[in-house]
Formats: sequence, C-alpha cells, structure tokens
Amino acid sequence: FADLVLETWDLQCERNGREHRTAEMGCQQLVVRRGQPFTITLHFSGRSYEEGVDKLAFNVETGPCPIETSGTRSHFAVTDFPEESGWNAVIQQQDEGALSVSLCSPPNARVGRYSLTLETSTGYQGTSCHIGDFVLLFNAWHPEDTVFLRDENERREYVLSQQGLIYQGSRDYITSTPWNFGQFEDDILSICLNLLDTNPKFLRDQNRDCSRRNDPVYIGRVVSAMVNCNDEDRGVLAGRWDNNYEDGTSPMAWIGSVDILKRWKKFGCQPVKYGQCWVFAAVACTVMRCLGIPSRVVTNYNSAHDTNGNLIIDRYLNETGKEDRRSRDMIWNFHCWVESWMARPDLAPGYDGWQALDPTPQEKSEGVFCCGPAPVKAIREGDLQLKYDIPFIFAEVNADVVYWVVQGDGTQKKSTHSSVVGKNISTKSVGRDSREDITHTYKYPEGSEKEREVFVKAERETRSLREEDEGLHLKIKLSEGANNGCDFDVFAVINNSTDTERVCRLMLCARTASYNGTVGPQCGMKDLLNVTLEPWAEKRVPLRILYENYRENLTQDNLIKVVALLTEHQTGDVIVAVRDVYIQNPEIKIRILGEPMQKRKLVAEISLVNPLTAPLNNCVFVVEGTGLTDGQQVKELEEPVEPQAVAKFRLDLVPSQAGLRKLMVDFESDKLTGVKGYRNVIIAPQPN
Repeated sequence: FADLVLETWDLQCERNGREHRTAEMGCQQLVVRRGQPFTITLHFSGRSYEEGVDKLAFNVETGPCPIETSGTRSHFAVTDFPEESGWNAVIQQQDEGALSVSLCSPPNARVGRYSLTLETSTGYQGTSCHIGDFVLLFNAWHPEDTVFLRDENERREYVLSQQGLIYQGSRDYITSTPWNFGQFEDDILSICLNLLDTNPKFLRDQNRDCSRRNDPVYIGRVVSAMVNCNDEDRGVLAGRWDNNYEDGTSPMAWIGSVDILKRWKKFGCQPVKYGQCWVFAAVACTVMRCLGIPSRVVTNYNSAHDTNGNLIIDRYLNETGKEDRRSRDMIWNFHCWVESWMARPDLAPGYDGWQALDPTPQEKSEGVFCCGPAPVKAIREGDLQLKYDIPFIFAEVNADVVYWVVQGDGTQKKSTHSSVVGKNISTKSVGRDSREDITHTYKYPEGSEKEREVFVKAERETRSLREEDEGLHLKIKLSEGANNGCDFDVFAVINNSTDTERVCRLMLCARTASYNGTVGPQCGMKDLLNVTLEPWAEKRVPLRILYENYRENLTQDNLIKVVALLTEHQTGDVIVAVRDVYIQNPEIKIRILGEPMQKRKLVAEISLVNPLTAPLNNCVFVVEGTGLTDGQQVKELEEPVEPQAVAKFRLDLVPSQAGLRKLMVDFESDKLTGVKGYRNVIIAPQPN
C-alpha cells in the first residue's frame, strides 16, 4: 500500500459551534465543551483510508510544557471501542476519500487552548501533521462535569446570556442597572485565556497551573484574584472609592465588561481605571461564563465589612449624628459579588451548588486579594472552617451594628437600636428582567431556631431580641421618591408605646454619602430640644432637604444618609435611626423605529430630559448591546442641554444576531453622571 497522504481537513467550526452552544463566538476557531463529541473531516489524496491497513491517532496538547501525567497531553488512536476515561476518537462515516471522525474529551479535561495533531501510519511508515488549534471549555450540559447544571433555562441565563441586570441603590430603594457581559464577543475568549496565563500561579509554575485547570474551584480563585490589581499581578481593574476619577473612567460610567477587558489587553495588561464592587463582580462573571462556568452577580444590601472578625460593627456618632472616630469596620449600602455553580469534591458532601466569589479587593486570603469560592450552603450553616473565606462572607450578611453616641464630655451611650445587616440579597431572575430574592440561601429566617443553632456554631452572640413593644420607637420615612434636581421631605416618625408622657430631644441630620458608607458635608439639619410625646401617640417631624444644599456634594452614587438621634431627657437613653435616601436620576427613553430584523438597518431614538436648574455641559451618550451594536457607540452632544430641555439623538444599528437583545445606554455630563437606561428588542431572524 502507498502511504496515506492527508490533503485537506475541516474542523467544522460552524457545525460544532452550534452543537456545543459556542456559535456566537464566531466560526473563526473551533470552540467545544468538555465531555461532548465534536466532528472533524479528513480528506486524503491518492487513496482512501483502509481499516486494518492504516492506523490513525491524534495528539492533543495544552499549555507550554504538555505532559501526560499532568493531563495536559494525550495521545489516542482511532478505535471502535474507546476507553471510558480518557480522550477518544471514533470513525463516524466514510465517503469518497472523506473521513468523518468524532473526537471526545473526558468531562474532567483541562480547559484552555489545545493544539491538535494527526498521526497516520501504514506499515512502518508514519507521518504527523498539525491540523489546528481548538479551545476546550467547561460543560454545564454534561452530567459528569463538575459545573453540571440540570435546568436548561438556568444554563441559558447563567452560561449563555450575554446581558443582565445588576442591583444597586439602597435597601429601601432597590435600583437595577443594565450590564453587557458580552462573553462571546470578538476577542473576549482569547482575553480570558490570556488572563489565566498572566496569573502569578501560572508564572510561578506553568505546568502545575495548567494541570489544575480542570477544576472550577481553582479557576474561580484565580479569576477572583486577577480581576483586581491589588497584588501587583497585572490584574484587570484598579479600584477607587474617593470620587476622584478624572485620570480614568468613573466606575459609574461603565455599562459592560467588553470595553474593560479590551482596554486591559490593548494596554499590555495594565489595570483599567476604575472599578467598584459591581464592576469587579460583573467582569468576573463575564470571564467565568466565557469559560463555561454558570455564574451570576448578586447584591447584598447593608453589607458589613468586619475587619477584626468579631461580627460586630461599631459606629461612633457625635451628638449631631456625625460619624466620630472612625473604626475600620464599615457598612456598605450594598456590595456585589459573584456566585458560580460547581461541585466541591474537595469538601465533605453537601456543599455543591452556588459558591460565592468576591473579586473586590477587601481582605487577603492566603496572602492574595481574592475571596472564595465559599459554598453558600456553608455560609448559611455557619461552617466557618471550610474553604474558602467563609468567615468574611458570613460577617457580610450577619454582623450586628452597634451605634455609640459620644457625648460632649466624652462619655459613650450605646444605642438601643441595632440596624440589621444582610438584607434583600438579590440577583436577576432566570429568563426575566425581575429581581429574585436569594436571602434565604444565605441565612435562616431571623429569630428562628435554626438561626440560633447557626450562631452558636459560629460562636456568635444571638441578637438580643429588642423590646419592640414597649418604650420609644424611631423610624425615618420618605413621603415619595426623591428626584435629582428637586427638594424633598424626610420624616422622623416617633412612637411612644408607653402610658406615660415622654420628653425628648430630636436631632435630624442629612449628609451626602457614598455607597461604601463614607459621608460628605451636611445638606439638611434640624435640632428640636423639647419634643413632647403623649402616651401611645405617634409624632411625625419633617425635614426638608433642598436641592441647592445637596447639589454641589451629591456623589455619583446619588445617596443621602439621614441620621436621627432621639435622646430621652429623663433617662438619657439614646435611640438611633438611619436611612439611606436614593436620589433618582431622570429616565432615559429609548424608541425603536422600524421593524427589528437581523442584518437590516434599525434606528434607535434616545432621549433624556435635564431635570436640573442649570444647563448640562459635555453631554455624552454611550450605547452598546451584544448582537445589536458593533462595539460601543459614543455620541457627544455639541450644545449644552438647558434646564428642562431634551438631550436627544438617533443611532443607526444593523443587528448581527437574532433573538432577544438589550440595547443599553449610559449618559454622562458635568452635573449628571452614570445615568442608565435599556430597552429589550426582539430581532427577527433574517428570512432565508
């Protein structure tokens, strides 16, 4: 027999992409999921493949120094009886000189970029030919993959969906902001693989790092560390919280991960300026979804940052309600992290499922700024000794807050109030633009027997149940929404649930604030020395907050923190109430003109009314949406937008992909920043 000569071959990127749900990454390269067969076609010249005469074998290699013992190299022959455990290749069919071969990786294979070589031999003569590269991803559809997720709608949301919502605002006024994850957009896959190859563990020991890339726990920990740059590790984002973002992009201005990841690559893996918690979490979510690990961004309201691990956050206020003698412990209005779905074979049974990963640099873990993966079940059960970083996240959702009021003579009074941490933990619902509350996955109902057991296990004092029914009660209420550019009222509502008259001093103070709990100058204040409360009566005391007083100091987080202090003259007891008021931005209106169809022009009309009393200068609209826009579209308005006038422009789009898509808009100006809007658009497929 003459030698078998390989003439051409086809990796069938398009067909394999469809079957492996990676088609949206384009058909320039072969991208497949582990444990699932993919088909390639080989064409020989001169003569066809003859079974029994010709031997075919493949070689797959990943990483810089592939070796079989590390699982980064595999050599396997084409056979009718493949082994269960490793890579295998089976002939599917043979036509005129064309041979279809089905290749399959084991469901625990290392993910990453592979090279594929074919070896043909007839008798003693053999030749080998490199036939291309492919990328192997995790496979949430395969029951034996450690990231297997049973529900198809969940797999669509948490692996395939390229757009979503992230919850922000405050516990009493939850807002959602649109986000373009864009994990299948051009170049994002190669940037994510590049991120794995710039991580310090890879640079220290390339072979060991590549051999561990079959484990989503390991990958999650690497991604959590690489999204921030606090370890001199060429991480993706630099964090900043001081409201000075002039030498970069304000964290509030981003509307997607694609722009951030592309900038990181373009500037030689220099950190992109600037991120805050939801930006870190969203970029990590993009990387994890891109690699095939089901992931979602979650938001915890009133999130504790407990630096000394005692599960108590001490806040010190002076008699006017101003923060005094700052402890490093903080309460963030909200804090975002990522949950990724995976099995935990490294732990005892019972901890598979959602794992919390927090890429925002807060505390070091094993010497590196990363956090997780921590099984959400372990957080709920108070199993603080398990890997990784459970005590820190347990505190974020369970710490107690104690307010100390420091009086003029330096003495401290402990407030009878303890505001509660870990509220309304939220994520986007599967397949819908609504909020799913997942607080119950992190903690048992407050006051329940189970909660008590968990706190005992976690060596934490059970919350002293406050005497709710007797004494004085203080709350801060808002009559209606607070809109940017307008004055509004807040009310201190005091209840005397005793049968004696009480006389008190009431201090009400409002300050502009950032979402991480820091406060700015005062923007409203009232001090009533003698408030008389009849038995069993309720009193409402209004405080008017004027736009002219908050205008200059409102941060881009749009928050005003209102603190009320009620001091009873007779006993000297102090009650504290705190409320974060979210100042609402104007709505961005998006109109779609024309019939939305793939590869056909569409016009979006985007507008916003200036609600302020002054003109807006340097107005910019930024628009993006996977499958709708070609990257980011930026529109700078030439003229200032006068008070109550409309900023408006039209954008031509040619949707590249069919299906449900989100068009996302961010508006920036000198006085109004980080205004977000989105519109769902259903794109009809191109008629054949």
